[in-house]
Amino acid sequence: MRLGVIDIGSNTVHMLVVDAHHGARPLPAVTHKIALRLSEHLADGRVGDAAVQTLTAFLDEARELADEHGVEEVLAFATSAIREARNGDEVLDLLGSRAGTPVHVLSGADEARMTFLAARRWSGWSAGTLLVLDIGGGSLEMAIGMDEEPDAAVSVPLGAGRVTTDLLPGDPPGPDVIGRARREIRAELASAVRPILRAREPDTVVATSKTFRSLARLAGAASSSAGPLVERTLTRSALREVISELTTLSTHERSLLGGVSPTRAAQVLGGALVAEAAMDLLRVERLTICPWALREGLILRRLDTLADFTTQRGAWVGDA
Repeated sequence: MRLGVIDIGSNTVHMLVVDAHHGARPLPAVTHKIALRLSEHLADGRVGDAAVQTLTAFLDEARELADEHGVEEVLAFATSAIREARNGDEVLDLLGSRAGTPVHVLSGADEARMTFLAARRWSGWSAGTLLVLDIGGGSLEMAIGMDEEPDAAVSVPLGAGRVTTDLLPGDPPGPDVIGRARREIRAELASAVRPILRAREPDTVVATSKTFRSLARLAGAASSSAGPLVERTLTRSALREVISELTTLSTHERSLLGGVSPTRAAQVLGGALVAEAAMDLLRVERLTICPWALREGLILRRLDTLADFTTQRGAWVGDA
């Protein structure tokens, strides 16, 4: 079937159209996105009117796109920025009416679980016990397990955008600011990683999200033009070198680096500090970049649901 997925994230709002059926790899057909940085449009904990107008306009475009490309079903979801907004329910009702489908809010743990499912399907069973890290704009998700359902799934409010706004003033921030940010990130993360550390030792560590892809690119990994099947890795030592460079650069100078888009340049340092803390506290020396993440996890879960329904219906018809 042809599915549309609308992802209202803290950094971008994304409409992805895929051709998919159970047991096959979802094939992207059409994509449309805008860089909204929704977490920066919260006034007194509420989503501002300008952001709501931008979102509703995007959803009108997404609905037209779905009609033009024969989308059979649209899934719409929102993550941490809407989840934490004081007027989140009100905004969700409005957005659902414009999207033509309910907009579901995922909990942080559900984000981690769906991202883990996508990474497991991409990595395969030979990956053994899998540890998955995902840095978004508003939160960091971590999950570990040896099956398709993780043994532990954790979300921490340490997204690249949030850390940049709350902990890294200045362009570039000074050494004292960066040192204080490092300490605060690690203090918040230290207790959050305990469920992950209590699980079995991972055989494979993967990371998803634009932040990790940018960091790997800065560390020498292949560019996106090489395709998704090229292995891209990031080591802890290479990440430290990347951070040393980023701390000396302004936002504009970072935007000129290969792999850093202008819309992400301001927060790539914040994301790097979160990645460094997570790799240190989880004792990860090397990770592999996984091109599938939350959107793919939701698509796969939906296809599984449809397949289960068809199997059950077929069994019932056969019994009759």
